[in-house]
Amino acid sequence: MDSHGQSEQRVVWTVVGTDIGPLLLAATQDGLVNVVFHATDAVRDRTLDRLASRLGTEPVEAADSPLLAEAIRQFEAYFAGTRRDFDLPLDWSLISGFNRQVLRELASGVPYGSVVGYGDLAGRVGQPRAAQAVGVAMGSNPLPVVVPCHRVVESDGGIGGFGGGLETKRKLLALEGVLPEPLF
Repeated sequence: MDSHGQSEQRVVWTVVGTDIGPLLLAATQDGLVNVVFHATDAVRDRTLDRLASRLGTEPVEAADSPLLAEAIRQFEAYFAGTRRDFDLPLDWSLISGFNRQVLRELASGVPYGSVVGYGDLAGRVGQPRAAQAVGVAMGSNPLPVVVPCHRVVESDGGIGGFGGGLETKRKLLALEGVLPEPLF
């Protein structure tokens, strides 16, 4: 508690190695708040600075926090092919409005092993002409993999863009059986 009797926000983080490279996982008391691809030292430092600014507190490294420990277990199982869905509390505070609406629909309505088009996802949230805005929402997803923006593809069969890089998107879709495994 702070001097005014309010609970202080606590942000914990860790970096975990995965089949798609190191991921930074960050959580608040409300749930997982951020997943960041390619968590090199420089990416980690920028992310922690941004989280401190956005959430008003310095993130603390704490891989053994119960929420992060569970997230690590679930990521390991996902990449081992033994988990299809993440069952973690999520903190949606880094995203709002249309983007949050789209990401919530994606999280609840596009299961493992399937894909959806940008336009189709726009239609699901009542904005059938907002395919480009859906692309923006995917690019601002603070919880990739858990909120599976890699499952959103172009209506013409193209893979579309991806904040973690197209090779990462291909690997995730191959893991889920949507695409063949990359040859190299």
